Amino acid sequence: MKKLALLAGCALLFTSLSAQKKSITLEDIWKTGTFRASGVFGLASMNDGLHYSAFGNTEKDAFILRYEYAKLSKPDTILKESQLKIDGKAIAIDNYTFSPDETKLLISSETEQIYRHSTRENYYVYDRKSKTTTVVTGGEKQSYASFSPDGSKVGFVRGNNIFIKDLASGKETQVTTDGKFNSIINGATDWVHEEEFAFSVAYFWSPDSKKIAYYKFDESNVKEFSFNEFNNQLYPTEYKFKYPKAGEANSVVTIHTYDLATAADKLMDIGKETDQYIPRIKWTMDPNVLSIVRMNRHQNNLELLLANASSGIASVVYTEKNDTYIDIHEGEGDYVYFTADGKNFIIQSEKDGFNHIYLYDMSGKLVKQLTKGNWDVVELKGIDEKTKTVFYLASETTATEKDVYSVKLDGSGKKKVSAEKGTHAPEFSNGMKYYIDIFSSANTPPVYSIVNAEGKLVRVLENNVALAAKIQEYETSPKELFMFKTSEGVELNAWMIKPTNFNPNKKYPVFLTFYGGPGRNMVNNAFDGRDYYWHQMLAEKGYIVMCVDNRGTAYRGAAFKKSTYKQLGKLEVADQIEAAKYLATLPFVDKARIGTFGWSYGGYLSSLCITKGADYFKAAIAVAPVTNWRYYDNIYTERFMALPQENASGYDDNSPINHVKELKGKYLLIHGSGDDNVHVQNSMEMINALVAANKQFDLFIYPDKNHSIYGGNTRLHLYTKMTDFILNNL
Repeated sequence: MKKLALLAGCALLFTSLSAQKKSITLEDIWKTGTFRASGVFGLASMNDGLHYSAFGNTEKDAFILRYEYAKLSKPDTILKESQLKIDGKAIAIDNYTFSPDETKLLISSETEQIYRHSTRENYYVYDRKSKTTTVVTGGEKQSYASFSPDGSKVGFVRGNNIFIKDLASGKETQVTTDGKFNSIINGATDWVHEEEFAFSVAYFWSPDSKKIAYYKFDESNVKEFSFNEFNNQLYPTEYKFKYPKAGEANSVVTIHTYDLATAADKLMDIGKETDQYIPRIKWTMDPNVLSIVRMNRHQNNLELLLANASSGIASVVYTEKNDTYIDIHEGEGDYVYFTADGKNFIIQSEKDGFNHIYLYDMSGKLVKQLTKGNWDVVELKGIDEKTKTVFYLASETTATEKDVYSVKLDGSGKKKVSAEKGTHAPEFSNGMKYYIDIFSSANTPPVYSIVNAEGKLVRVLENNVALAAKIQEYETSPKELFMFKTSEGVELNAWMIKPTNFNPNKKYPVFLTFYGGPGRNMVNNAFDGRDYYWHQMLAEKGYIVMCVDNRGTAYRGAAFKKSTYKQLGKLEVADQIEAAKYLATLPFVDKARIGTFGWSYGGYLSSLCITKGADYFKAAIAVAPVTNWRYYDNIYTERFMALPQENASGYDDNSPINHVKELKGKYLLIHGSGDDNVHVQNSMEMINALVAANKQFDLFIYPDKNHSIYGGNTRLHLYTKMTDFILNNL
């Protein structure tokens, strides 16, 4: 696969050109699409594992096309968007899924975003044989439509209730009837489970299509949070939703199965305790056995239950306890994977100090620890059941890179599959014979390629050579990854972009960017997209841009990640201050001109740096920051801090609100008024504290914008404001 790096044009990015280089502008980044990367979208493996589908388009039409993995050939056209019409109305394809036998497609259209993962849309079924399109249902938009495993039905959620549509008869069956906004949710998640356990679909077909297992969230006793929506109206409207803050009541969750033949609804036995979490459920290979993951509220005691779907009787087959907390959603894969023979299950655990893969039999007896070492598995990608080979993503060589590996189910034959040094994001075919790899490195835009299970490059789909050539036309400097040691002897990963035409005899200001939250890295040997160009623009203007992953970040073992337990903000800020001290030792750094920037958790750290670290930082930008963990949701906050009733000092000692008197430098506070995640309340309380302390600061609120602060010219405006602040104050 060495050819891949050459095709990517990585080596060309920083070669000298005789022509005058251009300057990157914010309009290039956020308006004109000058640096827009090409990609391959709508990827899905076909049943045979030999073909995959993807989106294609021309100026006149959009397509779903079928390609071969093994060789380059003319693709088959599965569907033209122009074929999709209902009563003469054209239907745009937002997304699609195949029926299990691939004779039909489920098309989603007119999609509306609700929260981070959740959406509502209209669904249509396209029959490939008859070339006809039918509406799944009428009325209000639906969510999470899916084919039954036998392809005869479509399930969906509407109005907090679950429905089933029989495709042959057209009959629609309402599975639940008690759904009500801000009260009862069936088949979908409440806000906090969606955000913090990273799932939104909460109903699941049994393998034989005879039952549906589903979550019911009773959020009646969860307190409401509200904010105004302005929307250019004479009178703003008030939006209310259930949001459990740290220490407050959660939804009561129950797990049910619904029998399609008898319409019987059965409650699964998940115990008498209601103040707990059920972060995952999944059918086993037995269509009458449902697996249920149960965690206590402190998230340090996890159990895997196997429940009889007909009787509801459940038994515990696996238990794990931890002194701090248990992460069940490392990567995006399933927490538990059941082997096709029905004899075993696979889980990931940090029980030996690093995240690794374990094989158990169905009684809960450990068969084998499949991976081991002082490094972390990032994600289980799947199993080739024929060759008994497990494929996974890991940061074995360094926390800054992700590589594809394989190992046999008996623990033998461990092999590194990917070759290029950087970050890999593989999507495997059915049967695991091929994967489509999205690869990038710090200075290499994404490369899409097909690779076989042995790691051999089949072909490159998109190498973004045109983008690499475009970057050559502009003033840029290479991003350099390195490590440095703090005064406490802690080694931290970092990257740095030096100013273009760097002169080691000059002294430069430093723009320090970070996120720093638990289990989240920003120092990666991966391409950063639009942030990369913003950082290059700042480097051209004479700034050193640097990023440091403090203690608490991922892929360096549980001890490093969990060192911030019950004291969020303490070690993270100490490490960012150590970064400033390290910078002060470099002869080309102006130690009096170091500034910080962060968004969300990074905004929290940036606010602490300019207050607790006031002696080391001249300016700080905080976008959508948490300013007191008492204001944030309970699943996330209590995982790392326990309840505020148990750890009051942990909540208060490192709250930026309680350190505003220490502020010396320039501080820019930015928030979206419609942020459902980190509420603008955080910034309002920070403002109150700053005013009470008679501290001057700059503030900007984006009306109706959520946590991402985007839409229209919003990002261009935001980055202009931040850039101007840096130029004027650092």
